[in-house]
Amino acid sequence: MPTAVFTPGPLVLTPDASGLIAEIEAYLATFPAPARVLAPYVCPLGSTVQPWNFGFPLLRPTLLDRIAHRPARPTPVTVANHLRLTSRYLNAYGWVQGALWDSAGRVCLLGAQAAVLAHGYGTPETVRRARNQVMEVLHATGRPVASPDAFNDAPGTRQADVHHLLDRASARALSLGI
Repeated sequence: MPTAVFTPGPLVLTPDASGLIAEIEAYLATFPAPARVLAPYVCPLGSTVQPWNFGFPLLRPTLLDRIAHRPARPTPVTVANHLRLTSRYLNAYGWVQGALWDSAGRVCLLGAQAAVLAHGYGTPETVRRARNQVMEVLHATGRPVASPDAFNDAPGTRQADVHHLLDRASARALSLGI
C-alpha cells in the first residue's frame, strides 16, 4: 500500500500574518538609546603606522612623461610642508650625526632634505628656501652656527632638537605664507 509523502511549501512570514515583527520591535524598544560619541574613537592598541609621506600625492609619471622617457615632474610643496616632510622622514628612517647617511639607512638633516627631494617633493629651490628658514630660526634662538649641518653635527644636539628646529622653521614658513 503506497504511503503519502507530505512536502511542505516555502515558509512565508508576512508582517500582517505574524506578530513576530511587532514582538522584535517591542523588545528592541526596551534597550537604551545609543550614547553619542563626543570624541573620535582612539584604539587602545595604538595608532596605525603610516608612511612618512602620508597625505601627499605619490610621484607618478604622466602618459607624456612615459612617452618622452623622462622622469615625472616633482610634486609642488610649500616650504612649510617640505620641512614637515623632512621631520617625518627623519622619524621614519632615523637620525645620524657626522654623515649624510649610514648603512642602517639613518640620515642627517641634509640627508633627509635630499631624500624628500629625491622622492619628488619640491624642487631644489624649495630646499634652499627651507634651509634659509632653518637658519633664521637657529639665529633667532641664539645658536649662531654656519649651517644647519653644523647644528646637526654638534655634540650636544639630539634628534628631538632637530625635530623641534624643523617644527619651528615650518611654523615660521607657514606664518610667512611660504
